[in-house]
Amino acid sequence: MQFQFTPEQEAFRAEVRAWMARHVPKKPLVTLECREGFDQHVVWEKALASGNWGMVTWPREYGGRALDLIQWLIFEEEYFAAGGPNRANQNGIFLLGPTIMEFGSDEQKARFLPPMAAGDVIWAQAWSEPGAGSDMAAIRSTAIRDGDHYVINGQKTWSSRAAFADWGFGIFRTDPASSRHKGLTFILFDLNTPGITRRPIRQLHGETGFAELFFDDVRVPVENCLAGEGQGWNVAMATAGFERGLMLRSPGRFQATAKRLVELYRANADKTSPAAREAVVNAWMRAQAYTYNTYMVAAKIMAGGKIGAEASLNKIFWSELDRDMHRTAMQILGAYAELKHFDDGSVNQWLEGYIFAHSGPIYAGSNEVQRNITAERLLGLPRVGAG
Repeated sequence: MQFQFTPEQEAFRAEVRAWMARHVPKKPLVTLECREGFDQHVVWEKALASGNWGMVTWPREYGGRALDLIQWLIFEEEYFAAGGPNRANQNGIFLLGPTIMEFGSDEQKARFLPPMAAGDVIWAQAWSEPGAGSDMAAIRSTAIRDGDHYVINGQKTWSSRAAFADWGFGIFRTDPASSRHKGLTFILFDLNTPGITRRPIRQLHGETGFAELFFDDVRVPVENCLAGEGQGWNVAMATAGFERGLMLRSPGRFQATAKRLVELYRANADKTSPAAREAVVNAWMRAQAYTYNTYMVAAKIMAGGKIGAEASLNKIFWSELDRDMHRTAMQILGAYAELKHFDDGSVNQWLEGYIFAHSGPIYAGSNEVQRNITAERLLGLPRVGAG
């Protein structure tokens, strides 16, 4: 395989690198999972938008630069290499945005996409329910049509960013007599609508980036339905493809972590084991393999192809890579890794990353479910329990 960038792509890389060098905060922001940190990250979203970097692949009329996927991957590599903060609006720009681009009306695109790219509206993902996590077909929250509104009742849990976000998106059962995949509708809603109660969920590190949402006769305009009533499952599966596939976890994120891991090992090589060295090398190789595979997938899409069930395999790979890299870092640091701040006062990003990485095999569909999908749809193996 020949893998090299064109002069135009290299010029774009230089442009991104120069802008990031001037604008990325020199001091790490407070964690995104608390109010103070969330507000800091929203300010950063607006700073990105000021340079027209909010979501570079989108059309210009929606706040983008109309760039292709290869340029987006280059942007992501330079973004993370420069220490760019995690994106407060990742649920919007990486998940909902592409979904609206594919299924939304012209009016919905014009209404929702520009404020999303600008960082003016931050989105929460509200899918999971008690008893309906990886199995979204078990959703029970209802949205019953009443004139030009839906009346929503029910509960969502583990809703990412919902403690502080402005709007949310989720799927609701609009046909009470339906079951499983049928009768579901994809609806966008303002989180400050009367009848919505947010209950923050405290995570392992004590912060509250998640929330439970309770809906009590919440009235949402029918115009906030995406792709039509009863089409929620199809829309949600497309969103899940973006989540598990190309957009949510670009390789630049893992390349940067692998580089930091190599630097950590070198700084502590005199007190680490040969096993640690092997784990570091393995992590770096896997990050590179993920990079090359992602470029291959991007080229496939640009040639008119689509991401199918292989998105599940992709999700398994990056989630376990992230967990393994942070676990290796914790082993290298030893007991020192348990400190929230190091002796020089710097934030222990390895600890926060380690705690978060354990959620990777669960969110975006648990890895156990993704392995079943891979077995059935990619390998052609019989369904578990099938006669």
